[in-house]
Amino acid sequence: MLVLLSCAKTMAKSVRQKTPQLTTPRFQAEANEIAMEMAQYSVEELERALRINAKLGLENFQRYQQFHSPDAAMMPAVLAYTGIVFKKLNPKDFSTDEFDYAQQHLRLTSFCYGLLRPLDGIVPYRLEGDVRLPGKGGETLFAYWRQHLTDCFIEDIKAAGGVLCNLASDEMRGLFQWDRVEREVRIITPEFKVWKGDTLKTIVVYTKMMRGEMTRYILKNKITDVEQLKAFTAEGFELNSEGTEGDHLLYTLG
Repeated sequence: MLVLLSCAKTMAKSVRQKTPQLTTPRFQAEANEIAMEMAQYSVEELERALRINAKLGLENFQRYQQFHSPDAAMMPAVLAYTGIVFKKLNPKDFSTDEFDYAQQHLRLTSFCYGLLRPLDGIVPYRLEGDVRLPGKGGETLFAYWRQHLTDCFIEDIKAAGGVLCNLASDEMRGLFQWDRVEREVRIITPEFKVWKGDTLKTIVVYTKMMRGEMTRYILKNKITDVEQLKAFTAEGFELNSEGTEGDHLLYTLG
């Protein structure tokens, strides 16, 4: 089973934790080109393109100016992102064996690096999929990456057993030719909802928490089939058998 997670907008400045290895992203050359173009943006242009405030605009201007520097902070991807999903994944306590397993069974999307393995070394950046770069023909990064990532992604899923547990946000499907992915591999789609009276509602913070918790559960327990996945429980969430249909798994709280 391969797990897909979205990258986070927030990143650490540096990581002290040692990992078994630091690998080179498979699309490092493409990331270098993208960063080179982003380095041409002014602070104000970054604010508009990334929909961020002036403080973050300056921070990311500096990041892109330093992106190609040999002194740039190189971090394992799974430790570099600091959003809620990654806090709940909590890879800081992974053993060497668990890091090695994650390297084969976890992939992270990235608008800058395309598709990352957990131990791929990356530097801090911020980017959005709807950014259009002149050097890429003016197409969005979604469109740019789609032609590069689909074959690689399908190959990774097949190498991990032919089953994808998709725990990424919906927009990340735009990075791939998703109709091809659906045809060529089995996709498990967990969903997390909270009872509010008689109604089930999606609460974003809970969804992010559970995506991280489920990824941790899969990697720590080396889950290989859907029946094992159905046993997942965390923070009061458990499988809702009535709302589960086929490969769509519903977990509810309350």
